[in-house]
Amino acid sequence: MNKPSIVSGIQPTGPLHLGNYLGALKNWLEIQNSGKYDCFFFIADYHSITEDYDAQEKRKQIFELACDYLAAGLDPKKSIIFIQSQVPECTELAWIFNTLTPVAELERMTQFKDKSQRQAKNINMGLFAYPILQAADILLYKGGLVPVGQDQVQHVELTRDCARWFNNKYKVKYFPESKPLLTETPKIMSLLAPENKMSKSLGDKHWLGIDELPELFAEKIGKAVSTPAGIENLKTIYQAFKRKMAGEFNPEKMAETKKIIAKGIADYFADFRAKKEKFKEDKKFVLDILAEGRQKAQAIAQKNIKEIKKIIGVE
Repeated sequence: MNKPSIVSGIQPTGPLHLGNYLGALKNWLEIQNSGKYDCFFFIADYHSITEDYDAQEKRKQIFELACDYLAAGLDPKKSIIFIQSQVPECTELAWIFNTLTPVAELERMTQFKDKSQRQAKNINMGLFAYPILQAADILLYKGGLVPVGQDQVQHVELTRDCARWFNNKYKVKYFPESKPLLTETPKIMSLLAPENKMSKSLGDKHWLGIDELPELFAEKIGKAVSTPAGIENLKTIYQAFKRKMAGEFNPEKMAETKKIIAKGIADYFADFRAKKEKFKEDKKFVLDILAEGRQKAQAIAQKNIKEIKKIIGVE
């Protein structure tokens, strides 16, 4: 592979919302279809188990996220699509990076602080070491570029540090010093509390799932707050899907504007919803794609981890 490698993933934690789509999937499609990169897009199931979850539900979430990827347009002929846990070399590399990473570097990670507050009764080691596994996910495939929004730059900086610490300690130039590929990502806020980012943790009425039925779009958008911050948030959503909007955004007529937004979003995702249903009905087809992706990813991962273990003196 001679092109720069792009590596990114989403956690399987339930339905994707507008913020997930605009912050990740939409940008991945543009990157994939540009033909400029070798693309690795994975389902980050190991990352997702740092939070409270149900095992049976997790299996369903992993499969549904695979369907989301495919329905949105990720193409197994253009990208390697796989499940993180099925390529265990990532956890091997994460352990190696654990031995290089100062604890103080992890303590300053803002995401750890945020998540610790949200799940005060489950502040586990995985939550703390999350950025190291993320670094391993990227560097296992020598990811030189990581598509992120501004709020994720800190984690890419730690990935770059892991590469530098490894290269310096073992006097090699093995890992690239990954850089963020900053993507233009509209910041989508909660429909009911627009001072907060759109998140499923806030409650069902705060977010819009991209595969929800049109009537739910209408209901949720209709109940969105019309405070100045709320109107600004709805305008951001309107602009993000403007090509499907059958009318102008008018802050003086929010009842009418909300109907335009709800219909526009429903129309935008109509094709996605239809494709996702087809993928869900053909489970073997989806699992075959994931198996093929695992084989491709693991062939690279096994070669690289073998080289890495030779460098550090354990093979």
